[in-house]
Amino acid sequence: MAMNRIMRAAMIGTVLQVAMVVAGHVLPALRDPGFAIGGMGLSALAGWLSRGPGGWGAVLGGGALAGGACALVGIGVSVAFGDVPPSLLLLGTGSSLVTGALGAAAARAFGRR
Repeated sequence: MAMNRIMRAAMIGTVLQVAMVVAGHVLPALRDPGFAIGGMGLSALAGWLSRGPGGWGAVLGGGALAGGACALVGIGVSVAFGDVPPSLLLLGTGSSLVTGALGAAAARAFGRR
């Protein structure tokens, strides 16, 4: 696993997730139509960016780490704002672990180096 790549991808994803959460807090109309899908999309992007050398296990694990980490922080900020219930931490982070892994798998399948 290329930990520096995974950490950089998680940091980029975290900045984007928090920006989305803050925008949704300031403009609540942004939250309702597909906000969860946007968050999972950002986790998939973090997974894509995390893709480094290694076998499928390392690629999927790194993508899951990057996608899940950025979602955990973003959802945590949203919980702190009172915009979502705390129970969403588990569900949202779990979903984003999967989409992060899928993003990394897509990066490997399409030959991102």
